[in-house]
Amino acid sequence: MKIIRKEIESLWDRWNVAWDNHDLDKVMEFFHDDIYFDNWTGGNTKGKKQLREAWHEWFLNHGNFKFIQKEIFIDVDKQKLLYRWVFEWPSFEKGYEGKFEKRRGVDVIHFKDGKIIKKLTYSKTTIEIGGKLVKLTPEK
Repeated sequence: MKIIRKEIESLWDRWNVAWDNHDLDKVMEFFHDDIYFDNWTGGNTKGKKQLREAWHEWFLNHGNFKFIQKEIFIDVDKQKLLYRWVFEWPSFEKGYEGKFEKRRGVDVIHFKDGKIIKKLTYSKTTIEIGGKLVKLTPEK
């Protein structure tokens, strides 16, 4: 079942409210059971249950975060949405722990049957902390 532009826009507005409220239960309602999520670190999950488990601790321990929408592009025929964002939260980067950080990135969102079936996240390799650009520390 394809959804029309107005439905995609409405879904996306509600999605952003759920994130702004840090409501994992509500966020999860937007995902298809077979969701594939590829995150900015290169890790990925398959399935709604696995994604919820992956995000559970993150939502609990990083409650002071916000996604700021910069722009979206919707392709109704392909059932896709491109979302450019800025993510703000307390940093965990070495030497900057707890300082306010901004990350910039893009999500490519695919819909199936009115739900998000694929979420591909891409992020810059530098972040902004205190107005200064900082190269991300590789995970070990």
